[in-house]
Amino acid sequence: MKVHVVDYLAQDAPKRFVESLKSSGFGVLINHPIPQNLVDSIYRDWYTFFHRESKHDYAFDVEKQDGFFSCQISETAKGHQVKDIKEYYHVYPWGRIPDELSDDILSYYQLASELAQELLTWVEAHSPADVAIGYSEPLANMIKNTPNTLLRVLHYPPLTGEEEPGAIRAAAHEDINLLTILPAANEPGLQVQAPDGSWLDVPADFGHLIINIGDMLQEASGGYFPSTSHRVMNPTGDAAKKPRISLPLFLHPRSEVVLSEKHTQASYLLERLKELGVK
Repeated sequence: MKVHVVDYLAQDAPKRFVESLKSSGFGVLINHPIPQNLVDSIYRDWYTFFHRESKHDYAFDVEKQDGFFSCQISETAKGHQVKDIKEYYHVYPWGRIPDELSDDILSYYQLASELAQELLTWVEAHSPADVAIGYSEPLANMIKNTPNTLLRVLHYPPLTGEEEPGAIRAAAHEDINLLTILPAANEPGLQVQAPDGSWLDVPADFGHLIINIGDMLQEASGGYFPSTSHRVMNPTGDAAKKPRISLPLFLHPRSEVVLSEKHTQASYLLERLKELGVK
């Protein structure tokens, strides 16, 4: 299994990108349209935010799921007992965002969402006919005007040596949504699990754009596109003293979108949030 790095501007980019998604659940783009200076600015400004006590003024809303999630109430990955070593902020255009941070983060949200629609057209165009016929509507249309797509700003603090035994920055998990779009973080650590159970580093040079399949696309494609398990490992040595900032955009369909005979977006999301212990 290999995660392919694909030039977004190449003529065969859609085909090669979808082949990578099919084989590994992940694909990586270079020469993509997301400005790196915008990503840099977001990483820098939100790093400052996470070091302010005022972050607690935006404590998350249980019903809306927007706002700040502290390390104490962070996620416990499905099937795990120990919380991840992270804190994060949930950004929705309709949600609470600190005024001084809103312009850049909403600009990124818009640009990445537009790119996501294009990538979903690539996925559908290169789905086998017997898979594509099962989509209840065009994949790109599923996220059109959706209020549900979530941008998460993640802060993995430096390790102190006093972490709970067995805790890592992000335990092995699968994403809930259709696709996840992720600019490479400022520090390494992202790995994907191969079919034989081994773990492979995902290509993540600064400037790369990493995309992976979520459970909802796996559900909508009848299992054709795999939602593969991935994790963020703890660094060692001097790297353990460095924080890590990450910016995944989780593409969620509108609530009423039918994924399969069993699930709509809303029913699937509720089931998974309960498993994660945040609903």
